[in-house]
Amino acid sequence: MVESRRPSDDAEAFVLEYIWVVLNAGMREQVARGIYERILAAIKTGRPLSTVFGNRLKVAAIEKMARSYREVFAGFRAADDPLEFLERLPFIGPVTKYHLARNLGLDYVKPDRHLTRIAARYGTSPEALCRSLAGESGDRIGTVDVVLWRAANLGIL
Repeated sequence: MVESRRPSDDAEAFVLEYIWVVLNAGMREQVARGIYERILAAIKTGRPLSTVFGNRLKVAAIEKMARSYREVFAGFRAADDPLEFLERLPFIGPVTKYHLARNLGLDYVKPDRHLTRIAARYGTSPEALCRSLAGESGDRIGTVDVVLWRAANLGIL
């Protein structure tokens, strides 16, 4: 999916990716997935998000973004530096900005703990490792990132 993803002009896709990345911050993907589904169901039915997720700061950030995502997305599309723009969003920081950018179709590597550990094993950086493997495989660096992350998340690497 990452391999074929290209930057979108869809504000709804933007807000869904934002919610996904915020929920994943500091949480296992497997746990975040269930919360994400409950959040989407609550949004669809108009229920308060606090009834399905207890992190009040993340809930407040998601609710704020749900009210203003069209304007935020327009700002993102107009930004000279999309990474800098993303990092200014609530709950998006120096690592998660890469996660969100990659999920939005930009070709970045997220230097998370898994990828940093794997790269260190080879005496390189996450970006350099993914660029090298992408050069060998012909895949995008974001695709290589996701494959390595998934293998680490599942305990294979």
